[in-house]
Amino acid sequence: MMPQRFFHTLIIGAGAAGMMCAARTGQKGRSVALLDHAVKIGEKIRISGGGRCNFTNRNLNGRDGSQYYVSQQPRFVRHALSRYTAQDFMNLLDRHGIAYHEKHKGQMFCDRSAQDIIAMLQNECARGGVSWYTGCTVAAVRVLQAEPEGARFEVCTDQGVFRCRNLVVATGGLAVPAVGATPFGYELAKQFGHSIVPPEAALVPLRFEHWAQQGFDSLAGIALPVRIATGEGKQAVVFDEDLLFRHKGLSGPAILQVSSYWQPGRALHIDLVPESRLAQALCDGKHGRKIQLNTALKQLCPALPERLLDFWLARAEFAPFAAHKWADTSNAVLQKLGDSLNNWMLLPSGSDGHKKAEATRGGVSVKEIDPKTMQSRLQSGLYFIGEVTDITGWLGGYNFHWAWASAVCAAEAAD
Repeated sequence: MMPQRFFHTLIIGAGAAGMMCAARTGQKGRSVALLDHAVKIGEKIRISGGGRCNFTNRNLNGRDGSQYYVSQQPRFVRHALSRYTAQDFMNLLDRHGIAYHEKHKGQMFCDRSAQDIIAMLQNECARGGVSWYTGCTVAAVRVLQAEPEGARFEVCTDQGVFRCRNLVVATGGLAVPAVGATPFGYELAKQFGHSIVPPEAALVPLRFEHWAQQGFDSLAGIALPVRIATGEGKQAVVFDEDLLFRHKGLSGPAILQVSSYWQPGRALHIDLVPESRLAQALCDGKHGRKIQLNTALKQLCPALPERLLDFWLARAEFAPFAAHKWADTSNAVLQKLGDSLNNWMLLPSGSDGHKKAEATRGGVSVKEIDPKTMQSRLQSGLYFIGEVTDITGWLGGYNFHWAWASAVCAAEAAD
């Protein structure tokens, strides 16, 4: 006979959200168990932020933070984010003596190692008397009609049968399957009648057809600040971030941010010289100038890497004029050159997929979840937290903070 155990709250998924929820629930005096199919927990935390974990963002200061999230219902995050702020999480780090620092745009990182966050969460779970079952595969979940001992759910695993009053799904999305990501949470949600917003790779590098044939692979390694946009009209999104050229396409914070909004068939607009209206500067400044066009462009665009500038002028439409005198170059050519750099339009052919993504866009529809408790509107005692939900944060600590905040909501609500 497989052993049978009862817990007040059972949490499937021992990542950021799962550990936070377990710790907070256990510290309320409730019996809690954490189940995870992986043997080594917290791997996504460990590899994040270059090994230093970008754990939150100062912009999440209790005011409306929904602008930093992608979802069919972005306002869903408001309650959780107002209830648990970036400062709340930093206070937790302070209590554990973990040193941290701020990078640009409010991004908060550990001074030493992401392992400090994992150890902190494990210590918080220990304070709450949390039971751990790692390397534990769930075979089936069913609702108990009679609710023996107050149990609502029975979870059958290869380590025995568990019964619980509250079942929290913290299984994450599909990003980085190498560290254990699976669609298990979506399948479990569907079992209880929940809708799934189709999961797509988010915060991911993008690819382009004919990239190498057009020579763009020769620019690999170049990075520069740009303004990038996708979408039209009121649906347009714009980011001022750094762009990185790769052998197989584009990456860097600019691309990762816009990838969460990009839809197939939709173009990107990249301003490679956002500090200048280049067409006007080229036309207005040429009179009486004896320097060549390529020299003029380098003077007008000091932030533009020379290798990129030379490549741009070597393109077929501009190559005949690169060595011409600036003053003798027609306004039509100068206008076209300026516009091409201020509004480089290109159509992605796809992304690097979940394997290289930092997050998943889509997931369990939040229309069917209570934003104040994270409890399912379809099944009492069932909760969804973290990345398994249709909530995707921007690059910069927003996804980890959603894990913390949604976990706290569920922990406080679980009766």
